[in-house]
Amino acid sequence: MTNRPPSEPESSQRTALGFDEFIAVLVAFTTIGAILFWSLSGRNSSWNLNGLLSPESTPSSGVQPNQVLPSSTPKVQPNAVPNNVLSYSSPEAVVEPKTPTLPTNSATASPIVLPSTQVIPTQPPQVQTPVSSSTEVESSIKSSALPLVTPAKQKSIIPPPIAFNDVPNNFWARPFIDVLSSRGIVEGFPDYSFRPNQPVSRAEFAAILEKAFDQEPSKTAIAFEDVPPKFWATPAIDQAISTGFLKGYPKKTFKPEQNISRVQVLVALVSGLNLKAPTSPNQILSVYKDAKDIPTYAISKIGTATVNGLVVNDPNPQILAPNKVATRAEVAAMIHQALVKRGKLQAISSENIVPSPSPP
Repeated sequence: MTNRPPSEPESSQRTALGFDEFIAVLVAFTTIGAILFWSLSGRNSSWNLNGLLSPESTPSSGVQPNQVLPSSTPKVQPNAVPNNVLSYSSPEAVVEPKTPTLPTNSATASPIVLPSTQVIPTQPPQVQTPVSSSTEVESSIKSSALPLVTPAKQKSIIPPPIAFNDVPNNFWARPFIDVLSSRGIVEGFPDYSFRPNQPVSRAEFAAILEKAFDQEPSKTAIAFEDVPPKFWATPAIDQAISTGFLKGYPKKTFKPEQNISRVQVLVALVSGLNLKAPTSPNQILSVYKDAKDIPTYAISKIGTATVNGLVVNDPNPQILAPNKVATRAEVAAMIHQALVKRGKLQAISSENIVPSPSPP
């Protein structure tokens, strides 16, 4: 018996693919391909639609609410601010909220529903109000309720005169006293009195001269033996001597407590102002009924005082009373006239002023 080699395994029985099974396989692959194509074409279609639709179109499933889709040609909105710069409105303008107009789809002619967005104020609280232009500033100033300051006439720096209780309104020297008291040249007493009829001492007259005139010293002061260094009127006396208004007596005396006469007052003013003497003083002095009482040394000086309008007499202008003790009212009147001559004060009208005689 002969051994036979092992036979090859029997091959599996192969059956030919039928027509129906082929169709089923084709449909399956077609379905799978359609699904893959649909998924891929769905993504590409969303990219293509973004180029066709405006930013307001309906967002795709990958877009979250309140997110604005990019656009190739973005529209400029009324309140849009480029480059993250916050804008502000004009101070005069008030922006009222308006209902936004919904855009329509040109293909379907139906309004596109916009996603809800958060409204951002155009002017945040921390942004300051801009500075208006010069025209707006001027118009705001004109319309302001506050009164505008307009240039006015410069007010006088001279205070009102002192109302002395013993100088009535009809007193003959009241105008002269008011002018000098308002400038601090003459002062009153603690009881608000002026005592117009009280005599004036030489020391008091020197103090008034110091306040009235500001002339430069032309002489050297004298150390008078009867004027102590700590005497209240020593500076004024030194000023009166150095400016030429007053002189002393022999033996280096000044006699500060001695009352000054009317003629001495006029001589002092003419000397201190350095007024030019007239050529014929005696003819000028003929206007006084008591011209014979004028001391010889004072004839030229009194003529000069008369020509320059320094003489003030009360009650009769033709009565000079040269040797009479000068009162506070008379000294004030003559000092006033001397300041008028210097151009420091304006002239006032008074019947007590002796007019300058007309030339012959």
